[in-house]
Amino acid sequence: MFDLVIIGGGPGGVAAGVYASRKQLKTLFVTRDWGGQSVVSSDIQNWIGTTSISGADLGKSLEMHLKAYAGDVVTIKENILVEKIEKIDTGSMRFKVTLSNGETAESRAVLITTGSTRRTLDVPGAVEFDQRGLTYCASCDGPLFSGQDVVVIGGGNAGFESAAQLLAYAKSVTLLHRSSEFRADPVTVARVLENPKMKALTNATPTEVVGEKFVTAIKYKNAEGEIIELPTSGIFVEIGLVPTTGYLGDIVELDDLKRVKIDPWTQQTSTPGIWAAGDCTNIKYHQNNISTGDAVRALEDIYVHLHTK
Repeated sequence: MFDLVIIGGGPGGVAAGVYASRKQLKTLFVTRDWGGQSVVSSDIQNWIGTTSISGADLGKSLEMHLKAYAGDVVTIKENILVEKIEKIDTGSMRFKVTLSNGETAESRAVLITTGSTRRTLDVPGAVEFDQRGLTYCASCDGPLFSGQDVVVIGGGNAGFESAAQLLAYAKSVTLLHRSSEFRADPVTVARVLENPKMKALTNATPTEVVGEKFVTAIKYKNAEGEIIELPTSGIFVEIGLVPTTGYLGDIVELDDLKRVKIDPWTQQTSTPGIWAAGDCTNIKYHQNNISTGDAVRALEDIYVHLHTK
């Protein structure tokens, strides 16, 4: 019997794991890999306390940090997925977690930090130039394109918020949206479009990423069916996130985007005894630093819960 099962090896899960060890909570830590979405970034400049670090090195650093503190308190299961969470005793709120290797474990609490994946751009050249001018994280990679002409793909709030970040250092930002109307709220659209360096195109459907060693342009089809080639050195894709929550079934309540609904005051889900943090939850902003803070908040609440209930 564990006090806690933590699912996910990104920044949030590792932060919770370190805190769980320091608080002597007997914990099972389950992860497929280390580092989360950021492992593909070549240079992360907003991980607080570290001026610059690659995504791969961040993943290794997170792994080393948890393993240094795990001791005999945190049991780590790597290269493993969680397939199911079941409530087995409503009276004492015990849960059974089934792993992809066939093992099961029982726990008094569960923390879900399985994050999400970026919905990828499905056009020729997108795979070839991923992290060679095409990126899925403006906050991670944007400063690398200082003084350059860049493109944002996506007309929702995430697209316009990424454009706003890029305007701080890019020479120009052009946003492409495949529909005739933006999905972002009108206030955000109006505010971002006020910037003279900003341009937004509707009815613009990307068709190809062009480049040599790195991105040099993006091609898109306009409303008249013409293919336009737009020169750019950076393409930032913001066409949505896919939360990693399919294994949860109906054990917790999800929103219409399949994100875990949480109480932001405690990170508790709709099911007593289960908490969630990071990109798999229905919070407004998603970043590494936010995920770690949310997971620590959850861990603090879990500790209080386990020692007062």
